[in-house]
Amino acid sequence: MAARFHFRLEPVRKLREALEREAERGLARAIQAEHEVRAYLEALEAQRLTIFESRRLAAGQVLDLELWRAGERFLVVLERRQLEGYERLRQASAQVAAAREALTHAHRDHLMLVRLKERRALQHEREQQLREALEMDELAVLRHHRQSA
Repeated sequence: MAARFHFRLEPVRKLREALEREAERGLARAIQAEHEVRAYLEALEAQRLTIFESRRLAAGQVLDLELWRAGERFLVVLERRQLEGYERLRQASAQVAAAREALTHAHRDHLMLVRLKERRALQHEREQQLREALEMDELAVLRHHRQSA
C-alpha cells in the first residue's frame, strides 16, 4: 500500500500564501490611494482652468477688479493645494513602490515553498514506485521459487 505524501512545511507554505495575499491587498490599497491623490490633483487643475476661463472678457466688457482679486487669491490657494498634492502624490508613489516590493518578496517566498513541495512530492512518488518495483520483484522471485520447488 502506497504511503501518502505529507509535506512537513505545509503550515509554513499556507502562512506564506496568506502573507502574499495580504501583500496583494496592501498593494491594491496603495494604488487606490495614489489614484485618489491623482484625481484630487486633476480636480485642482480643473478649478484652475475654470478660473482662467472666467477671467476672459468679451470685447467691450468691463473688468471687475474685486472679482479679479478674488480670483487671484483663489489661484494662490489652489497653487498651495497643488504643491501639497504633489507632495502627497510623491509619498503615495513611494508607498506603491514599497508595497510592490513587499509583494514581490512575499510571492518569491511562497513560490519557493510551492516548488519545494512539488519537488518533494515527485521525490516521494519516485521512491514509492521504486518500493513497489522491489516488492513486485520479490513476489516474482518467491513465485518462481514455489513453482520450481
